[in-house]
Amino acid sequence: MKVAIPTIGTRVDEHFGHARTFTILTLDDSGQIVENESFLPPSGCGCKSTVGVTMQAKGVSVMLVGNIGQGAINKMAEHGIKVIRGCEGEILDVLKSWTDGDIEDKNILCNHEGCTH
Repeated sequence: MKVAIPTIGTRVDEHFGHARTFTILTLDDSGQIVENESFLPPSGCGCKSTVGVTMQAKGVSVMLVGNIGQGAINKMAEHGIKVIRGCEGEILDVLKSWTDGDIEDKNILCNHEGCTH
């Protein structure tokens, strides 16, 4: 399974659409990381970029995010990617909490207040 996380350094980037980097972690059947890669997303707001196409091509099936808008969630769904919202902190801690079943989708949406897009 491949899990994508919008990242800034070693932390979850607060807003999907502003992420400068995405980290993709490949997990084996026991939930251990067997591969770690990063990629730079195409320019543009998350819902207007082709980041979903790139993630689908890389085999991503789940994305752990902080804030994300409905347009971007729809784009990820079009590419078979399940979005888990409300994640924050160090990416490895967030991944472990998710694989342990301690993180569920918080069903929150960015309403773009304070955003520049």
